[in-house]
Amino acid sequence: MERLKVSKVNHHFGFTEILRDINFELKRGEILSIVGPSGGGKTTLLHLCANLLDLEEGEIENSFKSSAFAFQEARLLPWKNVIDNIALGLLALGTNKLEAIEKSKEIALKFGLEERDFEKFPKDLSGGMKQRVSFARALVVKPALLFLDEPFSALDIGLKKELQTILIEMIDRKEISILFITHDLMEAIRLSDEVLLLQADPGRIVKKFRYELPQIQRDDKFVYTKSAELLSDEEIINTFELELK
Repeated sequence: MERLKVSKVNHHFGFTEILRDINFELKRGEILSIVGPSGGGKTTLLHLCANLLDLEEGEIENSFKSSAFAFQEARLLPWKNVIDNIALGLLALGTNKLEAIEKSKEIALKFGLEERDFEKFPKDLSGGMKQRVSFARALVVKPALLFLDEPFSALDIGLKKELQTILIEMIDRKEISILFITHDLMEAIRLSDEVLLLQADPGRIVKKFRYELPQIQRDDKFVYTKSAELLSDEEIINTFELELK
């Protein structure tokens, strides 16, 4: 069984303790989100899980056969056009160039780009188009595990919902597993099987919330109701400092 298991992870930057005793497990076909205030260590934890940072203490077991990462910023190569940016991962995996270009065009259309956009360079793209390209680049390689670093935070409501719907459909078909970080509780509830609350100074998991209803069945009423429940939770109030002064 493919899984990501994090056990007793601690992390420091210099003398500053960033993460303390982090433990959780992400199973195949699930979405797990980590929520918490800015500066609480969420991105550091995600980078450790994605092997973008060296692990200091503890253990991270990743048995997924492949993974990809989509950042908060699109991080496109400015000297490559849309299709060449999307094809980067495929070419790195040894895919024939003609096949890589064809697959990149197919997924670009799926993500709402048009053929007239294919030859454009990042400087000619809007922020939303850049994020579409970033998502397409991450998903064209068909990763078993997708890491997401607040990928929807700078998007308008329509594009955010469109990209979330694509991910939800993939999860419903059991095509992918996702670990993502966010400060948006409604976003976490809409997408996640489990939400981990990370309290800061140092970052540590203080509570977990589990949602059994399949994501594809979660309507706005479900999201609003569960969000209201979270906002009345004492740990959430303390972690996000929501109490009225």
